[in-house]
Amino acid sequence: MKELLIRILDSFGFACWLEISTESPRCTYYFGPFLTRQDAIISQDGYIEDLLDEGAKGIAVTIKRFKPRDLTIFDEVADANSFNSFLKISPQIT
Repeated sequence: MKELLIRILDSFGFACWLEISTESPRCTYYFGPFLTRQDAIISQDGYIEDLLDEGAKGIAVTIKRFKPRDLTIFDEVADANSFNSFLKISPQIT
């Protein structure tokens, strides 16, 4: 019954989703849907642990009631700028 209610709420954009942003890599991840904020809070530690195991840094968590269009958003522009900055300050190897 709970799963049916979650699907109904999600179809209207009323389910809860975890939005987890990382600074490195510069990404936004969406995990869910959840019936309540409490359900999302209970689940967040597992997702954060997985991201830490993958080497993510600068993790921020927000809980939102909406329906995400994409589950992972990679900020290629910010990542490219970081890479270009790295190239500018790195010594040349000859």
